[in-house]
Amino acid sequence: MDEPAQIGRRVQRMRTELGLTQRKLAEPAYTPAYISTLESGRVRPSEAALRFLAGRLGTSYEELTTGRPAHLATELRLALTDAQQTLAAGAAEEAAVRFRHLLAEAEQLGLIDERVGALLGLGDCALESGALPEAIGHFEAAERLLADEPLPRRARPIRGRAVAHLLAGELRYACYLLESTIEELSTSGLADPEALVLLYAAVIGPYIDMGAHARAAHAAELALSLAPQVSDPALVAGMHRQVARTFLTEGRVADADASLAKAQAIYGQLQLRTDLAHCHWMRGYVQAQNGELEAAERELRTARGMLSAGRAVLYTAQVEVELADVLRRLGRYGEAAGLLSALLELGDSHGAVHAGGAHRLLGLMAQERGETEAAEEHYVQALALLERSGASGDLADLCRLLGDLLRRAGRTEAALDAYRTGLGHRAPPGTTTLGPAPAARTGHENRIHRI
Repeated sequence: MDEPAQIGRRVQRMRTELGLTQRKLAEPAYTPAYISTLESGRVRPSEAALRFLAGRLGTSYEELTTGRPAHLATELRLALTDAQQTLAAGAAEEAAVRFRHLLAEAEQLGLIDERVGALLGLGDCALESGALPEAIGHFEAAERLLADEPLPRRARPIRGRAVAHLLAGELRYACYLLESTIEELSTSGLADPEALVLLYAAVIGPYIDMGAHARAAHAAELALSLAPQVSDPALVAGMHRQVARTFLTEGRVADADASLAKAQAIYGQLQLRTDLAHCHWMRGYVQAQNGELEAAERELRTARGMLSAGRAVLYTAQVEVELADVLRRLGRYGEAAGLLSALLELGDSHGAVHAGGAHRLLGLMAQERGETEAAEEHYVQALALLERSGASGDLADLCRLLGDLLRRAGRTEAALDAYRTGLGHRAPPGTTTLGPAPAARTGHENRIHRI
């Protein structure tokens, strides 16, 4: 909203153009003296007064308070929707160009909501392309613009920032962002269902990667209970996609597949190609865990093709880790190694969790070929990456693999060190984010690791 003096001059100009006296404009709700004071800029009019005057002057509240025709904001919002659809279709680069143009236009017009929408779009585009620091910057800029707004309005940029940190392998910080926002929403009386479902769904992934399966299951239960109050179908679909992960950790493969089928149906109807690719990815993972390797390969290749076509470099690389594991289990070592070697050439841009997973798989293949030194080298590199990220489920399994390798080589003390490290990251069987479930353990080794 402009300053009182600017609004006052605008009211006076419009009144004069219409040939209205101050009394005629004021009646019946206000006095001519109030209109005179307003036009001179000596009073800040209330929203109610401005809406009354806008109606009397035949203009919109927005145009009266900002000097901008209402249709400009409407056109900009429609253009933002088109850009979102371009991104959803898998064309992140094209969408980013549109969002940058719209951001500049919104800044020129002083439209806060539209600036936020463009920044969120740019953040999502950066996530797709794997430019994680850039994504964080866009989401932080959106948060700053919404600093004075209620917390539910800030849920989307906070969730976006958390996802960027998660993809970078910073699991604990991602959990901190999401948990602290959920707690503040719950204790402040601002428990908006859509904001909570968005945040609960987002926190499931890092919980599972960290071995906090009880927390993940609880978040899934809360999200499911709130789903009937959510009107955004894409948000509901995203929730089902994440809830499927908790079903899988509990061994409920049929429930996981049913949840993914719901998400896939919604994404298909909405033509959200990138999200649909994520469904194929997750279904491939479910099938791999269930031993359906040929079906898993088909789903993962479909996901990889869709994401690659949209130049989603980061997500494509992550799918390739899952696909390489399936190929290894099918005995196609050459293909698996080729995928993993190409992925590691990307450096750390694809995040510590999946880089660690790539080294783990290369270690497994080296071990199965009898190349003990190469296997140990890959396991140690994977261990360093996963310790940095806090991916407890993967760490426990990796330490078991390294310990077994060292023990068979007669290096008992080194093996014991690896096992002790693994005991600090205990997780139940079947909970690693990559590769087949480890063999069932007993006793204290089945305790759930908590953050």
